[in-house]
Amino acid sequence: MRLSSFLAVFRPALPLILGLSLGCSLSLLMVSWTQGDTDDSCRDELGNGRLFLGRGDAQRDSRDGAADEDFQPRIVPYHKDPNKPHKKVLRTRYIHTELGIRERLLVGVLTSRATLNTLAVAVNRTVAHHFHRTFFFTGLRSPKVPHGMTVVAHGDDRPVWLMYETVRHLHQHYGSDYDWFFLAQDDTYMQADRLSELVGHLSAGQDLYMGRAEEFIGGEEKARYCHGGYGYLLSRSLLGRLQPHLDTCRNDILSVRPDEWLGRCIIDYLGLSCVEVHQEMTYRYFELGKNADPEREDSAQFKNAFTVHPISEPNLMYRLHKRFSQIELEWTYLQIQQLQMQINNLSDLTPEGKSGVTWPIGINPPFKPRTRFEVINWEYFTEEHIYSCVDSSPKCEMKGADRADVNAVLEIAVERLNERYQPQLPLP
Repeated sequence: MRLSSFLAVFRPALPLILGLSLGCSLSLLMVSWTQGDTDDSCRDELGNGRLFLGRGDAQRDSRDGAADEDFQPRIVPYHKDPNKPHKKVLRTRYIHTELGIRERLLVGVLTSRATLNTLAVAVNRTVAHHFHRTFFFTGLRSPKVPHGMTVVAHGDDRPVWLMYETVRHLHQHYGSDYDWFFLAQDDTYMQADRLSELVGHLSAGQDLYMGRAEEFIGGEEKARYCHGGYGYLLSRSLLGRLQPHLDTCRNDILSVRPDEWLGRCIIDYLGLSCVEVHQEMTYRYFELGKNADPEREDSAQFKNAFTVHPISEPNLMYRLHKRFSQIELEWTYLQIQQLQMQINNLSDLTPEGKSGVTWPIGINPPFKPRTRFEVINWEYFTEEHIYSCVDSSPKCEMKGADRADVNAVLEIAVERLNERYQPQLPLP
C-alpha cells in the first residue's frame, strides 16, 4: 500500500489512535507496579495482545464486514473508577529490581578447612576481584577467616554434602539475582575476563550445564558430567528446575565425587548432559602437568584456556596469574597495532587524506584554539614570586593560600622521594 493511500485510509482514525496511545502511556506512567491484579484496561488489552486485531478477529468484530486490511485499529477507552480504593504501590529500592535486571555471573569456589588459608586465598588474590561476586564454600567453620573473603560454612565437610548445600544455598539466596553460576574447586585457576566474556555470549533463558565433559565410572552410557576441577557453568533456569530434586538426589544417588553426584542428579531428573560446545561457544580448559613451568607453556590450548587444573600450591597459582597477565598484555598490544594499521589504511578515504592522521595513531589530536579567546592561560611561578598578577604587573610576591599550596606540594614531594630512594643524606 502506498503512503498516500495509507494516510487516506487512516487519517480519520489518527486522532483516536493518538488519544489511545496517549491514554495508555499516561496510565502506565501514573500507575506503578502493584501487588495483585490491576484494573487498568490499557494494560489488560496490551497483555492480551488485543490492542490491534488480526484479520480473523477484525472480520468477526466488524459490523459492516469491510475488513480488507491487514490490521484494524480498535479504540480502548481508559476508565478509572473513583469509587474503588487505591491500591498500595510497592516500589523497590533499586530500579534494576523493578525492571528485572540481573547480574551476569556469580562464582562459587569449593574449598576445605585445610586449604582455606592457602589455595583459597590465592584464588581470592588473583581473580576474585574481577568477578561481581565470589563466594567460598567450606564444610567446617575455620577458627580464622581470611580477610576480604566471603566464606560460607555449611557445617559438614563431606564432599557430596558440601555440593548439595552449596547448590541449595545459591538457588535460595541468589537464584533470582544472577543469570549464571560458575562452580569450581580451589585448586583451579580461572581467567575471569574470558569467563565473563563467555557468559556474555550465551543466552541465559535456557537450561545449560557446560564444562569439561567426563565419562562416569564404567563408561557404559553416553551421558557425561562436568569435571569439577575445570569448573562448570549452571544457568539460572537449570538451577531453578533442579532445586525440587536436590533432596531426592541426596538420598538416592551414591557417589564419592561431588561433581559426579551433581552430574548424575542433573542427568536423571532434568535429562541434560554436560556439554563443551554451545551456541558456537567452546569451553576451553588446560590440564597442567606435574612439575610444569607456566613460563614455558606456549601452546594454543594453554593460551586460550578459561581454566587451568590442577594447582598444587599457592605459588603456582600466582605464577599462572603472572603468565596469563603477560599473554593478555601481548594480545592487547597486538590489537592496538592492528587498529592502527586499519586507521592508517582508511585515512586515504577521508577528506584530509594521510595528512589528517594524528600521531600516535588513534589518539585524538590536542585542542587547537580557533580564536585568541580560546587559548588556555598558563601561570608561571616560583617559590617566592608569581608572574600573573591581578594589577597586571609583571611580577608580584606569592603569599597567602597560593604560597601555602606550593609549600605543601614541595614537602610531600621531598617526603616521597626520601621514602622511595632512601638516600644517605635525606633531602631537606
